[in-house]
Amino acid sequence: MQYDYLIVGAGLFGSVFAYEATKRGKRCLVIDKRDHIGGNVYTKTVAGIQVHQYGAHIFHTNHKEIWDYVNQFADFNRYTNSPIANYKGEIYNLPFNMNTFHQLWGVTTPEEAKQKIKEQRDAANITEPRNLEEQAISLVGTDIYEKLIKGYTEKQWGRPAKELPAFIIKRLPVRFTYDNNYFNDKYQGIPIGGYSQIIEKMLAGVDVRLNTDYFATRADLEKTTKKIVYTGMIDQYFDYVYGTLEYRSLHFKTKQLEDTNNYQGTAVVNYTDRDTPFTRIIEHKHFEFGNQKKTVITEEYPKEWKPGDEPYYPINDKRNNQIYQMYKQLAEQEQHVIFGGRLATYKYYDMHQVIGAALQTVKKEFGQ
Repeated sequence: MQYDYLIVGAGLFGSVFAYEATKRGKRCLVIDKRDHIGGNVYTKTVAGIQVHQYGAHIFHTNHKEIWDYVNQFADFNRYTNSPIANYKGEIYNLPFNMNTFHQLWGVTTPEEAKQKIKEQRDAANITEPRNLEEQAISLVGTDIYEKLIKGYTEKQWGRPAKELPAFIIKRLPVRFTYDNNYFNDKYQGIPIGGYSQIIEKMLAGVDVRLNTDYFATRADLEKTTKKIVYTGMIDQYFDYVYGTLEYRSLHFKTKQLEDTNNYQGTAVVNYTDRDTPFTRIIEHKHFEFGNQKKTVITEEYPKEWKPGDEPYYPINDKRNNQIYQMYKQLAEQEQHVIFGGRLATYKYYDMHQVIGAALQTVKKEFGQ
């Protein structure tokens, strides 16, 4: 069979493109090497609980058109992301706000909190931050850095904070209000019944082949199509001609607790000390305010990425960005291939940004 588009990857970008192209009368084939659709937003029902298989996914955006777009595929609840930090058994609110400052220092007014941060910043004597550690101390002082940033960040990135670039933490949310809402976005929530239903609706009526590795049958697949939408790793597409782009990966340990109906009282708890091997525990039922008699938790372990592992976080340092720019120039010369999504653009995206980028690509491809 001949297709107008072969779409490599059944994640958000590929699914939005397939949905919009099909609406316009185009014939699409979507393939994915995994045994399920949805990419990293895939959710699976376990004991009546929607389990986020690849880490916590909380939808948030300031763009009404993106919010309206995604709401046509599912009803969203009012979930607000308010994670907790656990430092050696001490509990703190995130993002850093007046509740955090009161828990740490006993201060009650914004002025007292600002004064405390200023004292610690002055004591550290940092004028031009040269790395993540100095950037963090200059933003929030040494106490918050030592307890809530240093250990978590070093686990996440697998290297000392002094060796990490300052830009990673430049947009650290710091608020002088009693507000535990992690995102400032106007629209926020979780789809009732999970994310997989959204992708299922997007791909209804589209030919989908799972357990299909594009690179194993590339020549045969390309004979069936006029154009390719590629959402995989850009360096792999070009056979690593300029070298391998680096990522951080994750390992998940998911457990069903038969005799516990409420393990931690909230969906996300970050473990910020260096000695706890995982960065966070997700208790999935709290995303949908569940009252099931059992619960499901996932421990999230960051790890060094190697070929064959799932790539999660691009390491956008100078070296990797330079390599990516060379691949991007190659991509721009490909007449019949559209590159999209986080792996093909070597960029960390939130879900609303992926949808926005896919819709922009659709507009460019088909016009209004």
